[in-house]
Amino acid sequence: MEGGFYGAGKAGGSFDPLSFVQRPQVILRFLCLIFAIVVFGCIADEGWLNDDCLFNKDSNACNYGVGIGVIAFLTSMGLLVGEALFENISSVKIRKRLVLCDLGLSGFWSFMFFVGFCYLCDAWRRAEYPLGGFGIGNARAAIAFSFFSVFLWAGCAYLAFKRYHLGLDTSFGTGYDANPNAGPGDGPYSSYPRGPDMNEAYQEPPFPTGSEEGARGPNFQVSSY
Repeated sequence: MEGGFYGAGKAGGSFDPLSFVQRPQVILRFLCLIFAIVVFGCIADEGWLNDDCLFNKDSNACNYGVGIGVIAFLTSMGLLVGEALFENISSVKIRKRLVLCDLGLSGFWSFMFFVGFCYLCDAWRRAEYPLGGFGIGNARAAIAFSFFSVFLWAGCAYLAFKRYHLGLDTSFGTGYDANPNAGPGDGPYSSYPRGPDMNEAYQEPPFPTGSEEGARGPNFQVSSY
């Protein structure tokens, strides 16, 4: 069973709620969740006046703000659940997919909130002053929290990117501590075995030399032609 990859400990450990809520990823994800609630809650509560959207009577602006807020809220919930289960996942491939999913979704929602901020801000700039100042605070809050959400989701994407590269470094690492002062035979994989009697195993040459031929008897003579 593999563990310790992509910035998490080995699988099978006990879940610690205190350490979980102190993770930077979890803190940013909670803020993303809360800001998403503020965005769609403000528009859904007082974003409409007499069936007209306060953002220059553009119903698409109100629908876009509510849509990205609700979907970003659900996305944050799903990513928080994945973060809670991350350390209990033993498969490195599944951990990699979760990190890539976090990276992709965080970058995507950072872009979507940027588009939403520009859209709402431009529509509110061209809108008429609402009767009695109805919904002004909610409309401005939706614009402001859309702007803040851009940086929160970008921060989540950055942390996911760092975790991904940490996992790559761990996966492609050798796992052995190299000793720069080690000699050619000091490593864990020596090319030639060493033993106390290695030099004694082949002390006699396999073929007799000229000086040994006389002592062992006559040898065949090579015929000359």
